[in-house]
Amino acid sequence: MLPSGGRVVEPLAGRHDRTRFDCGSAALDQYLKRHARQDAQRFVAAPFVLVEPPDTRVLGYYTLSASNVDTSQIAQDLAKKLPRYPQLPVTLIGRLAVDARVKGQRLGEFLLMDALHRSLQHAAEISAMAVVVDAKDEAAAAFYRHFDFVPLQASARRLYLPMKTVASLFE
Repeated sequence: MLPSGGRVVEPLAGRHDRTRFDCGSAALDQYLKRHARQDAQRFVAAPFVLVEPPDTRVLGYYTLSASNVDTSQIAQDLAKKLPRYPQLPVTLIGRLAVDARVKGQRLGEFLLMDALHRSLQHAAEISAMAVVVDAKDEAAAAFYRHFDFVPLQASARRLYLPMKTVASLFE
């Protein structure tokens, strides 16, 4: 079991302290501080934050959204097993970041597993055949590959994990 230490993941709300979040990536920091709430209110992305109640300071976050992939981008071995539609539904993990002050505590893995579990639950109601990520750099791509994400044919940094594989993680 991953260490949660009393920490919880919940939807981003106005009460969460985002001001001190610093993961070392200006783009990820600024997204959380300036755009995440707006994206949630506009139903563009669903941001989830890791906090340690009663403290509301954000320790990490990720975003989920519905997306699709062109079947031409899917690996041939998987494409053979899927319907021959031009596009297939997926869940996109748009961003995932952990505050630098709590790095080394496996919280990135904790957030990823929470995102995968949440994606699986929602796939039962609104279908998604895989979870997709667009890794921002090679270190991020390596993180996802460690959890069995594989590249789509078109890009080494656009990775996916079939929903059947996600389901097997939680059996």
